[in-house]
Amino acid sequence: MSAKILLSHGGGGEETQSLIKNLFFKHFGNDILLRMEDAAVLTMKSEKIAFTTDSFTVSPLFFKGGNIGKLAIAGTVNDLSMMGARPKYLTCAFMIEEGFEYEKLEEIVISMRDEMAKSGVKIVAGDTKVVPKGGVDGVFINTAGVGEVLKEGISAHALRQGDAIIVTNEVGNHGACILAMREELELQSDLKTDCASLWKSVEALIDADIEIHALRDATRGGLSAVLNEWAQTSNVGIHVREADIPVANEVKGMCELLGFEPYEFANEGTMLIALPQSEVAKALEVLKRFEETSKSALIGDVDDRFEGRVVLQTPWGSERFLEPPKGELLPRIC
Repeated sequence: MSAKILLSHGGGGEETQSLIKNLFFKHFGNDILLRMEDAAVLTMKSEKIAFTTDSFTVSPLFFKGGNIGKLAIAGTVNDLSMMGARPKYLTCAFMIEEGFEYEKLEEIVISMRDEMAKSGVKIVAGDTKVVPKGGVDGVFINTAGVGEVLKEGISAHALRQGDAIIVTNEVGNHGACILAMREELELQSDLKTDCASLWKSVEALIDADIEIHALRDATRGGLSAVLNEWAQTSNVGIHVREADIPVANEVKGMCELLGFEPYEFANEGTMLIALPQSEVAKALEVLKRFEETSKSALIGDVDDRFEGRVVLQTPWGSERFLEPPKGELLPRIC
């Protein structure tokens, strides 16, 4: 019989120490975390830091290409990366349901360890709570992240007339993957989440001295949410070409079948970039070196004719507004 998480694992006593040392320290151990202080003392070289926090409650906890642990690390790393900040340190808090299988928890922890190795980020402080059965759905994870800002000025407020818009991957894969598993849709395909840390691609853009005006990972609300937020925040118009937006055939088929908009589906390893037209060729060359951004494509530009709005040009030459998402499309996708 597999081991289970007990309420005593969250009680602060011997069982708690055993869980922390035999599981979390085993996979997350580093000089700062292993000091076991009430707070981590950190060293930062940069004058400016980026700081973010997020909580993860995805259902199901395990999905094709990832799980809630990988998602928690990649999501927090990407939030820092979108500000031009090198991810340095994370905190991590687990809320675990009584009776959750120890083996599954370790699988989640191992995936977190492996994802952290891709960016070099470290978990330096944490917390564990075990709640009675029904208190949470398996496992919830909260993270906070700190990073050193290497490139200043990247902002949703910084888009300019004529800027090019690049998307770095097919859109909607994560949302479609979660929906298919949740609804037990049998797809004859290898569709999986795009969940991935994007720091290496962002770092390469910075190292290449490419002028970047805005970065954003297109998570909840997808491409549509990001473009509309940019248009409103920078008070500009954005024009995108539907034919140039990469969408997997499986995602297109699911959306046509169920009446969804692929541009509203969530992503967890896909970012949008706004930058001068003169930087496009160089940026695409850099991005295509990395597996996570190998499908990068130029999809549109900033066009002040549509101030505050996003306009989608269809393959047939007609145009329509790409509206911001409304309502709850897919609950608990991250």
